[in-house]
Amino acid sequence: MGNLAIIFKRELMSYFATPLAYIFIVIFLISNGIFTFDLGGLYARGQADLLPFFSFHPWLYLIMVPAIGMTLWADERKTGTIELLLTLPVRLADAVLGKFLAAWALTGIALLLTFPIWITVNYLGDPDNGVILAAYIGSWFMAGGFLAIGSCMSACTKNSVIAFILTVSICFLFVIMGSPILLDAFPGWVPQILVDAFSAMGFLTHFDSIAKGVLDIRDFLFFSVFIAAWLMASAIVIEMKKAN
Repeated sequence: MGNLAIIFKRELMSYFATPLAYIFIVIFLISNGIFTFDLGGLYARGQADLLPFFSFHPWLYLIMVPAIGMTLWADERKTGTIELLLTLPVRLADAVLGKFLAAWALTGIALLLTFPIWITVNYLGDPDNGVILAAYIGSWFMAGGFLAIGSCMSACTKNSVIAFILTVSICFLFVIMGSPILLDAFPGWVPQILVDAFSAMGFLTHFDSIAKGVLDIRDFLFFSVFIAAWLMASAIVIEMKKAN
């Protein structure tokens, strides 16, 4: 078993060795139920789809995913175990990626456990399950984007609360960058190419199209590149902290 797999397994098991994973999953499931059936009015809409379910995910992730990401490196720095980890024969890339993948897997498990909602929609009607599957994958990739930012912010500080606040702030920026309300607020003299470039950096721009069934590889590519860039930034920050 390679170092990456060892770190991934160690980190994932550590989540379930404490109440953290269970609390995260329970709150995630309850929140999704409330947002989908109460606030989203799944039954009242009279349509067999999961748009009410997925439309709340960016805002739900805005709070829940940073709560996972804030512990990735801040706790290691606070307890001093990061020095021990970095002295082991483990590549920094393996450590960063292994920790990220474990946290991403946890969000994936929580997302998979919402399958009763998918079953409910199939019981009530005849939804396009291909679109729903794509939306699930898109939602997971979006969660990865939030988590990658959290990894970088966690690497910047020993204080997990500060890491949480920084992550929420930056993630909020990337969410509203794709918001129609914000895009409509641009003055008319701003060139459309700049507005489009600004919109292209927003999570909502890419996720909303996936959730509505517009499957474009560029949307998944955006999240993949976004995650890779922030994980690279995490490694750079850790390396700089180690040098100091």
